Amino acid sequence: MLLADEPVSALDVTTRVQVLELLDRLRRENGLSLVMVSHDLTAIASACDRTVVLQHGRVVEQGATASVLHAPQDPYTRALVDAVPRLPR
Repeated sequence: MLLADEPVSALDVTTRVQVLELLDRLRRENGLSLVMVSHDLTAIASACDRTVVLQHGRVVEQGATASVLHAPQDPYTRALVDAVPRLPR
């Protein structure tokens, strides 16, 4: 098991990508499970199959990452997803 606590926090975009690719490669090559703790939903979306959302230390939502991030059921999860910055069109 590989535990990564905020592995891409405060990194520039290119370094973020390199770190996420490294974690994925280590996971695949060594047959590891990756547990990532992060406030960065884009990192979670790119690296994790399943997601657990905590609010005040309590699980409020869990499931397949795509479902949790694209169709959140809990109001707290919805607020987190809505807060992700998007590039202007």
